[in-house]
Amino acid sequence: MIFSMTGYGRVEKTLHNRTIAVELRSVNNRYLDCTVKLPRLYFFAEESVKARVQKYISRGKVDVFISVDQRGAENVSVSLNRPVAEGYLNAMQMMGEAFGLENDLTVSALSRFPDVFIMEKEQPDTEMLTADICAVLDLALENHALMRRREGNRLVEDIKGRLSLLSSLADQAELRSPQTVTEYRNRLEQKMREILEHTAVDEARILTEVALFADKVSVNEEIVRLRSHLDQAADLLNSDGPVGRKLDFLLQELNREVNTIGSKGNDVEMARLVVDIKAELEKVREQVQNIE
Repeated sequence: MIFSMTGYGRVEKTLHNRTIAVELRSVNNRYLDCTVKLPRLYFFAEESVKARVQKYISRGKVDVFISVDQRGAENVSVSLNRPVAEGYLNAMQMMGEAFGLENDLTVSALSRFPDVFIMEKEQPDTEMLTADICAVLDLALENHALMRRREGNRLVEDIKGRLSLLSSLADQAELRSPQTVTEYRNRLEQKMREILEHTAVDEARILTEVALFADKVSVNEEIVRLRSHLDQAADLLNSDGPVGRKLDFLLQELNREVNTIGSKGNDVEMARLVVDIKAELEKVREQVQNIE
């Protein structure tokens, strides 16, 4: 199964009274580059999230956005700060005695003074929170993979069509090569007859020149390697796992063979075929850039 590097997935789920939302976006990249954006309180889960992403994705620029709403999960304890309360109470009593005032202090009034109460939030269970975040992340990664698989299927169909066209162009180049030699022989013989108008043409010399030319412009070996690379590319498209880098390498080899054919071709028709092959290879290269 071939996957595109471009994809999107989002899942929101409530676990242990916390609403966790995970969103993934990915585009093509030579290597895996994963960026995780978490609320500051949950930075402890970042490495676990990255490790999870690496299990599903081998290359691409991946951005992971995670939000956690824990308003229903907060546990806050309130306790009396006894030393502070006693200090306020003693001070108020002393003030009443010092100025001859009635001590009308009440619990309600005392509770309004600063720091009379201590409020503490329960420390989060980091292991449980990490597990919950990763559970939602797995669901988002599955949605992300579905989109990448659909896009990958479209890429494969397009590339297979272009590989078929490249194979046809290679056939035409192979057929054209011997015709180039024949046309060269005819031109050479005609030229020699024009120069040596009343002299017998040395057939052996013509054969030697033609043989040298044929060896120089023969593209049989390049065509064989070209077809071999095309077959390997087709096999990769039918295989499982990441194949983008292997296809990148094969395209480099295909371009190398085509450049050699172009340098050997001493013919307008062959040059046209080389241009057409290069144009298709460039279209394949653009598509391969999106394959994982």
